[in-house]
Amino acid sequence: MLIEDLVREITAIWQTDELRRHKPTPVDEARAGLHIVEQSLWKAVPHYLRRVSSALKKHTGSPLPLTCTPIKFGSWMGGDRDGNPNVTAKVTRDVSLLSRWMAIDLYIRELDNLSFELSVKRCSDKVSSLANEILLKGQFHAEGNTWNQTVPQRNTKLHHSLALPAQLPSGADLPSCTECTDGESQFRIINLPRNPSRPGALNLTEKFEESPLSSPGRQSQMGRTPSSGQLRKLFKESNITRSSSFRKLLEPSISDRPGITPYRVVLGNVKEKLVKTRRRLELLLEDLPCDYDTEEYCETPDRLLEPLLLCYQSLQSCGSTVLADGRLADLIRRVAIFGMALMKLDVRQVHIKTLDAVTSYLDLGVYSEWDEEKKLDFLTKELKGKRPLIPPNIEVAADVKEVLDTFKVAAELGSDSLGAYVISMASNASDVLAVELLQKDARLTVSGDLGRPCPGGTLRVVPLFETVKDLQEAGSAIRKLLSIDWYRDHIVKNHNGHQEVMVGYSDSGKDAGRFTAAWELYKAQEDVVAACNEFGTKVTLFHGRGGSIGRGGGPTYLAIQSQPPGSVTGTLRSTEQGEMVQAKFGLPQTAVRQLEIYTTAVLLATLRPPHPPRDPNWRHLMEDISRVSCAHYRRTVYEDPEFITYFQEATPQAELGFLNIGSRPAKRKPSGGISSLRAIPWVFAWTQTRLVLPAWLGVGAGLQSAMDAGHGEELRAMYDEWPFFQSTVDLIEMVTAKADAPTAARYEEMLVAAPERRRAVGGELRRELARTVRCVLAVSGHSKLTAHNRSLRRLIESRLAYLNPMNMLQVEVLRRLRQDDDNRKLRDVLLITINGIAAGMRNTG
Repeated sequence: MLIEDLVREITAIWQTDELRRHKPTPVDEARAGLHIVEQSLWKAVPHYLRRVSSALKKHTGSPLPLTCTPIKFGSWMGGDRDGNPNVTAKVTRDVSLLSRWMAIDLYIRELDNLSFELSVKRCSDKVSSLANEILLKGQFHAEGNTWNQTVPQRNTKLHHSLALPAQLPSGADLPSCTECTDGESQFRIINLPRNPSRPGALNLTEKFEESPLSSPGRQSQMGRTPSSGQLRKLFKESNITRSSSFRKLLEPSISDRPGITPYRVVLGNVKEKLVKTRRRLELLLEDLPCDYDTEEYCETPDRLLEPLLLCYQSLQSCGSTVLADGRLADLIRRVAIFGMALMKLDVRQVHIKTLDAVTSYLDLGVYSEWDEEKKLDFLTKELKGKRPLIPPNIEVAADVKEVLDTFKVAAELGSDSLGAYVISMASNASDVLAVELLQKDARLTVSGDLGRPCPGGTLRVVPLFETVKDLQEAGSAIRKLLSIDWYRDHIVKNHNGHQEVMVGYSDSGKDAGRFTAAWELYKAQEDVVAACNEFGTKVTLFHGRGGSIGRGGGPTYLAIQSQPPGSVTGTLRSTEQGEMVQAKFGLPQTAVRQLEIYTTAVLLATLRPPHPPRDPNWRHLMEDISRVSCAHYRRTVYEDPEFITYFQEATPQAELGFLNIGSRPAKRKPSGGISSLRAIPWVFAWTQTRLVLPAWLGVGAGLQSAMDAGHGEELRAMYDEWPFFQSTVDLIEMVTAKADAPTAARYEEMLVAAPERRRAVGGELRRELARTVRCVLAVSGHSKLTAHNRSLRRLIESRLAYLNPMNMLQVEVLRRLRQDDDNRKLRDVLLITINGIAAGMRNTG
């Protein structure tokens, strides 16, 4: 049987298409993320929490509290609209609702398994009272209400309008041949309207006859022809009735069972509310109307946790601890971690000049032309007001309208479904207040439309500092922001006095090179933490790391342990992107391991912070290295007129778009050079040629200048005693070990046009790679690359037998394809080699 199963698996894999033929949509990407939650994290989280609890009990004597949440999950899939026109307000709404639907569906499955297990009768008085209350309520509905009240209240319109009797009359159980007075039935005949053109069909355009159940308000509406959406709703409601009846056949009422099992009664009631909630989400996803009745639904974690905790405490008090700590404890922990949204969706937006359109429409001037102080005065004044700023009938450009629609969706969903509003390319305090104003305005408008307060609270507004210039000014921007009384009061009231700040690794690395970016990120974190401490504000740093070293990637534990002292104070946020999500969390076992790595690193960084630079001169030396490194990087990438052409010819950058691996375009703008290119294809293209340039360019020049100035011994001391510097050098050493200059030269030889100056670019880059390797080894003291990490070296060497042939094949296919760009077979071969090289190089994007 095992051999047959393996043959089937291999056959299925072998016959599956190796390439994605269509570009995924943002919703497709979100579904892939939810699949990882369903197949891996859903199983991994309880196991991880049990291990944490056991370790705590062993070392402290107390286990992890049942509802404690040492880790939370978020997502950008369906919310990241940074240069991605495919992510719209509707996409964000649909993805958020889909995530909630998946969460509820998973909880329903768990409740089914748990109900099967909890067949015991012995329970606490509270559980017994709750079970009896549920039974009495169910009996009341069964005896005193009409048949149509078994469906949710929002579905009664159809059944009321059909004018059916409230209950069967006496004698209705007699045979049909029972003698009747005067040869006629003693029961009133109900005249249902019919369409004469279609025998047996209901005519929904005719008025119904009056009946005790039909209200005057209902009758006046029945003369209109229903829309197609209403017809679909009526059909779906009839399906609800049928499915409810069918479910009752499978699950007989409690009174018919041989004994009352109180836990099953309580859990069955919870499941019924979840089923109704799931159905409501389905109607919302299909843009069908549905009423809002908080008593009918279970839409918050607290409402779900309350009966579960009651059952847990009851089992504990009745001597069934082993049952309480089984499936029930796992379910409670899942609810605490995943909530009702599985992963709260962050909204990420480039700071579009939305307020320009608003202020121009209101004849207040052009917002972007104001200085920072005028912007802050205007925003603060409007934030303190109680009226909306934006007129409901305002006419604006399509991109501005999309931003305003996004804020309305955020107000409708609230913080129960959404996490943070991340401002890409933030630079000033006014950027944050502008988002707060637009958010406040949308909530006022939506609350008025709904006739009730918006769900949840306001979203956290998180500035994302990405470029080197913005990182250098991040601390000043946060100080200015926290000096505003309104804002401090706002975060105390709505976010427990907590400020979140995001730092970007990708664009800073593309802007100035990896070494300079690492140093500027280090200093920015120090400054932001100091600014928050000055105002007594708690801060969480959000690290926008990619999978590659050039985008801040690398071992998680090493990255966290090398953060500035005081920057990790019990909390940390980090992104996992691209192929790293599947690699780290695709299997339950690996997911548990990754969660433990995060937990251990954060605990150690909090309780035993990494050492700051021992000698103040080390900071000055880092400044000198960074300055030389940045100058060399920018001179090569941005100032050499031949570089951009060399990059386009020597790498498969132009062909990467055929991969269909993401919904986002490769460039933020259709035109422009390296500056408009996204960091992912920038890194990915250089990785394919095995030059891996973004991770090391400029490092050799900077280190060489320091050693030439006589600082060799200082550099070795910095490597031995300063975790940040050691981590930076080790990551560069690891990526240069994966680089291969002869392979990169082959790409140049086969693909780059003849002009000598253009080919000279490649020679200079390969010489710079060799210098970087020499300098890194001199600083680390290693005899050869990765000598201190034999397992990594073995992994790299074991892949070369596969990587080298694929590179040779790829360069030849590229040469042929560029002469025959319509050849689909060649294109398929190229894409397969791209996937293979990416898998072999690992740190790709």
